[in-house]
Amino acid sequence: MQQKIKNTVALVGLLFFAFILKAQDDDAVTFDMTVSKEKLGINERLRVDFTMNQDGDNFSPPDFEGFRVIMGPGQSTRNSWINGVRTFSRTYSYTLAPTERGKFTIGQASISIDGKIYKSLTKVIEVTAAVDDPNAPPTAASVADDNLYLVAEVSKANPYLNEAVTVIYKLYVGNINVTNFRPLDNPTYNNFWSQDMPVKQYNAQDGTYDGKPFRYVVLKRVVLYPQKTGELELEPLSLDVSVEVPSSRRDFFGRPLYTSTNKTVSAGRRTINVKELPTLGKPENFSGAVGEFDFSVTTSKTALNASESLQASVKISGAGNLKLFQLPEPNFPSSLEVYEPEFDEQVRTNLSGMEGTVSNNYTVIPSFKGKYPIPSISFSYFNPKTEEYATLNSDEILINVLEGPSSGNAASSTLNTNKQSVVATGDQFQFISLNTTLIPLNDTYFFGSRSYFLWLLLPLLLIPLTILFGKKREAIASDIEGNKIKKANRLAKKYLFAAKKTLGHKESFYVALEKALHNYLKAKLKIETSEFSKDKIIELLSKKNVDTNTSEGFIALLKNCEMARYSPFSEVQMQEDYTKASEVISAMDKQL
Repeated sequence: MQQKIKNTVALVGLLFFAFILKAQDDDAVTFDMTVSKEKLGINERLRVDFTMNQDGDNFSPPDFEGFRVIMGPGQSTRNSWINGVRTFSRTYSYTLAPTERGKFTIGQASISIDGKIYKSLTKVIEVTAAVDDPNAPPTAASVADDNLYLVAEVSKANPYLNEAVTVIYKLYVGNINVTNFRPLDNPTYNNFWSQDMPVKQYNAQDGTYDGKPFRYVVLKRVVLYPQKTGELELEPLSLDVSVEVPSSRRDFFGRPLYTSTNKTVSAGRRTINVKELPTLGKPENFSGAVGEFDFSVTTSKTALNASESLQASVKISGAGNLKLFQLPEPNFPSSLEVYEPEFDEQVRTNLSGMEGTVSNNYTVIPSFKGKYPIPSISFSYFNPKTEEYATLNSDEILINVLEGPSSGNAASSTLNTNKQSVVATGDQFQFISLNTTLIPLNDTYFFGSRSYFLWLLLPLLLIPLTILFGKKREAIASDIEGNKIKKANRLAKKYLFAAKKTLGHKESFYVALEKALHNYLKAKLKIETSEFSKDKIIELLSKKNVDTNTSEGFIALLKNCEMARYSPFSEVQMQEDYTKASEVISAMDKQL
C-alpha cells in the first residue's frame, strides 16, 4: 500500500514537471525568415516573410542585395485562443524582383522583443535565366511584345553608288488594337541623297510576318541615293505606340475586356553595302549618271535669218539619278551669240526612284549669214542592270542663216554643194526696168560745202572722246577687286539660276539650291563634292585658304537644304537662303 502511494506521488511529480517544461516552451520567442522559393528565373518574383510569435518593436529588414523591392513591407497579425491557450504571430512580407542573374544572400532581419534583439537566419537564393510559366496569365506588355513589330524593308542591300534604294517602314499588328503612335526618333540618312514619299492615308493590309498572319500599315517611305561607297548604316525609326490588349476578363455580354498599355518599337539599324562603280570601261566624260537614259540635242529651227533666234535643247530622259549629275554642254560656233541656258526639270519620284526629263535650253542668235554646224556631243552613264557603261551621241546639226550681213570671220561653211541645171524662160528678166526716168543731179558741189568742213573736223572732235573712253577702260581694267566682284556675281547668278526660278516651292527650290552649291565646287575645284562629308568640304576649303565665315556659311546652306525635306520653310526663309547663297558663292569665288 505504501509502495502504491510512493508510485502515485512520483507520477504526479513527473506530470507537473512536464507541464512546467511545456509552459516554458510556449513562452520561447521565435523569429524566422521564410521564402517562397530558393531558385527562380530572372523574370519571376520572390516572396519573403519574417514571422515572430511575440509582438516586438523596431523591425529592421535586410538590404536585399541583388533584388528590387516591388511591394512591402506588408504586415499581418494573427491572435487566437484554443482550449484556453493563446496563439500569436506577426508577419512582415516583401515581394522582390531580381535585378540580375547569380547567387545572392538575403541577410539577417532584426526585431526588438521585451528589450532583447532577435535576428533571423540568412538565406541563399539562386537567380537563373528567364523561365516560361505556362500557368501564369500573360501580361499586357508580353502580349504587346508578341503582336507588334516595326520593320524596315530595304529594296537593295548591295546597290551601286548613286543607285536608287527604297526603304519602306511597316508596322505589323497581331491580335491587339493600335490607338495611337508618335515617332520618337527619325532617321537622318547621312551619306544619302533622300526623297521622302509621304503616306497620305494609313490603310491596313493583310500580310505575314515570321510565317504568321498579321495586319500591317505602311508608315513611311523614302527613296535613297547613296553618295558614298562602303558599309553605310541606316539609323532606326523608333515609335511610341499606344495599344489595347484583350484580357481574360469578359463583360456582361461575354466580350473580352481590353487593357491599355504603351510599347516602344524600333525598326533596328540596317546596313547597306554600297559598291564602287567599276573603273573598267569608264568613259572620260562620265559625270556620275546612274540609271537608264535617252539623250538628244535638238533645235527649234535649222533655217532662219540673222538677228532671229532659235532654241537649242540638250535633253536627258529616263530613270535614274536625274537630279545628281550635270548635263553635257554643246560646242556652238563662235559666230553664234549664245545665252546662259535655262534649266528645265520635270522629274517625279516613285518607289523605284526618279523618272522624267531634265534639259538645258539655250537661246541662240546668229549675227551673220552662213552655215554653222553644231558638232555631235556625247553623254555617258552607268546602267546598274547590265553593270556596264553606255555612251550616247547626239546628231550633228547644221544651222543655215539665209539672210544677213556677211562676215569673213564667220565660221560659215557649206557641207554639200549640189549643182542644178537652170531652165531659161522668156520672162526670166522681166524685173529689169527698160524705160527709165533720169533726174538731173544738183549742181551744188560737196567740196567746200558746210558738210565737207563738218566731216573734216569730226576726227578732231572724236580725239578727246577717244581719250576719255580709253581712260575709262583703263580705270575699269585696273580695278581688279571690282572686276572680281562682278565676275563672282555673274558666276553666282549662273549657278543659282535654277533655284531662283523655283522660289516659293520648298522642295524644288532646296533641291536646286543644293545642286547649285555642289556644282559650283565641282566646277571650281574639279572634284565630286557629293562624295565628301561636310567635314571634308570644310577641310578642303580651308586648304584652299577660304576663310572660316565663308566656309561655315556654305555648310549652313547645305544643312538647310537637308532640313527642308523634313521641316516647313517659309518663302521669307527661302529668299534669305537664296541671298545668302549668292553672297557665299561671290565671296568664295574671290578667295579661290
